[in-house]
Amino acid sequence: MTTKREQILSAIKTALTGTTGVGTRIYRSRVEPLARQESPAIVIEPVGDTAEQNTALPTLDWSLTVRVAVIVRGNVPDQQADATVESLHGKIMADLTLGGYAIDVQPQTVSFDLIEADQPAGVIACEYLVRYRTSVANLAS
Repeated sequence: MTTKREQILSAIKTALTGTTGVGTRIYRSRVEPLARQESPAIVIEPVGDTAEQNTALPTLDWSLTVRVAVIVRGNVPDQQADATVESLHGKIMADLTLGGYAIDVQPQTVSFDLIEADQPAGVIACEYLVRYRTSVANLAS
């Protein structure tokens, strides 16, 4: 069985299919550098997950922070990534339950890292807070 956290991350990757500009270059927790021809691309990764005991029910209420990073190359990287960021945001926010795995999805922050490389590059990181619930004894339900 798979944890709800993993199901949520998988649902986000599935939801991002067809995001403007990236084609099939959507990765989960990729740590290898992207080659020039692999950008633009999206990398989805968990940042943190905290739990609170729900005293009214025998459940845990979780707050999962997910980073969806757009990696681009171009003279003005943040401008280059704008259409992709707009597209991915719309896809994530279209179903706030992520196929029934989440209670809610809330956008949090967007950060911009502009990098000098063989060609100007940028990493535009969009973070979302995903709230979900599990039983106390089982992270899959």
